Amino acid sequence: MAENRQVNNQEDKNLYQQEVHELLKRRREELEDLKQSGVIPFGYEYDVTGYSKSIIKEFKDDAPAKRYRVAGRIMSMRKMGKASFMHIQDREGRVQLYLRKDALNEQYDLVKLLDIGDIIGVEGEVFRTKMGEVSIKADAFEILAKSLRPLPVVKERKKEDGTIVRYDPFSDKELRYRQRYVDLIVNPQVRDVFVKRARIIKFIRDYLDNQGYLEVETPALQPIYGGAAARPFVTHHNALDMKLYLRIADELYLKRLIVGGFDGVYEITKDFRNEGMDRNHNPEFTMLELYVAFKEYKWMMDFVEQMIAKLVYAIHDIYEIPVGKNTVDFKPPWKRLTMFDAIKEFTGVDISQMDEKLLREAAQNLGLELDPAAGAGKIIDEMFSEFVEPKLVQPTVIMDYPVSMSPLAKPHREKQGLVERFEVIVNGQELCNAFSELNDPIDQRSRFGEQTALRERGDDEAHMLDEDYLRALEYGMPPAAGLGIGIDRLTMLITNQESIRDVILFPQMRPEGK
Repeated sequence: MAENRQVNNQEDKNLYQQEVHELLKRRREELEDLKQSGVIPFGYEYDVTGYSKSIIKEFKDDAPAKRYRVAGRIMSMRKMGKASFMHIQDREGRVQLYLRKDALNEQYDLVKLLDIGDIIGVEGEVFRTKMGEVSIKADAFEILAKSLRPLPVVKERKKEDGTIVRYDPFSDKELRYRQRYVDLIVNPQVRDVFVKRARIIKFIRDYLDNQGYLEVETPALQPIYGGAAARPFVTHHNALDMKLYLRIADELYLKRLIVGGFDGVYEITKDFRNEGMDRNHNPEFTMLELYVAFKEYKWMMDFVEQMIAKLVYAIHDIYEIPVGKNTVDFKPPWKRLTMFDAIKEFTGVDISQMDEKLLREAAQNLGLELDPAAGAGKIIDEMFSEFVEPKLVQPTVIMDYPVSMSPLAKPHREKQGLVERFEVIVNGQELCNAFSELNDPIDQRSRFGEQTALRERGDDEAHMLDEDYLRALEYGMPPAAGLGIGIDRLTMLITNQESIRDVILFPQMRPEGK
């Protein structure tokens, strides 16, 4: 029995490359033939009056025929002697074209110079074929862009032994990420992900605007980086002759604006962290940060719970959505657990009264390998990340973190040694991070000092001392609640994508050939 398989041996690869070379050569020959025929193969404009799905939806068999001018990329074609069928793809989807020699006259001779991938404009009436497909009967067409490279549409070749070899190089995810422009052409479902991403960002922006919060912009190049535990990208400003860092977070600048008198500010922007890359991390990513004066972390728990639930419903018209192998229900209320209770529930170990020495012993007894430079906060974070986070599938609020893990959060008003901080975990991933913001400049200076000590021990992700931020706090910052949401991870969840690269149009890649 014949068997479908990918091109996976050198003989097939060489044959495939030879065929591609011949196709490239033929397309350039067609380009020259078009020019010799007086045709401009790369057009200037085309007045489009209709789009595929709308045309098909609006068609009525018993209504007078309507004319449209459509434009799109040829995705399939059947050339015949005096008639040809094609499907073009536009922003809405695909529609069939019917081209006849008796309607196009001499122009029909150009059809033989068309290829899959060419972009054309077509004018004609809409009708239904004998096969029942709503189509456009062309009486004029224009070539708007000649495609000089063949699209990686699935092709098959039957070998002498009966084996069918499938040429489908765009099943390779790395190639899809690297050549996203082709991925978007041949995989319409990918475009849908990025349409949803845009809707997600618009929903959040509209939601925050309607609450009266102000969207602002803060520096991407910073003399001192802060607001997160991460390594930065470093650059040099020639005119000022100084080192600058690409921001790892927006927090300290946004809180300066709360000092300045804004009651609520937010920013949706790119942050940059010089760290490892995996399915949840890209060195360049999009963050929402929100700061609201006179609020605290429990108010923010309710706020983010409502906002995310309404967002999911706005995209899907339902609260329960598939995420990987699971079904996640975003309908409030969400489960809430303290950090210590969560670790105890999943490991059986109560770490609430442990110092750094006992924490290290407990973590090692659980099988964790720890960096010698790791302090108490990082040890707890490692325990939570390894034993708790992967098991939290439904939206879960983890709250009340140790002060050593949260140098920018306000001390807990009831529990000594803890801070008023929470994270939301969904399907084993951190979705957001939020605090009651620390507004005591003396306490903040002390926390920065502890972070400096950790840096001296070798923790290069510890916070830097920011004297200007401390000066701002000394002028007085009102109580405030802060929130950070990773837009990429949020989009992964809502569109059910397994990798952050699936929701970033142009993810960072190694150079080709390396």
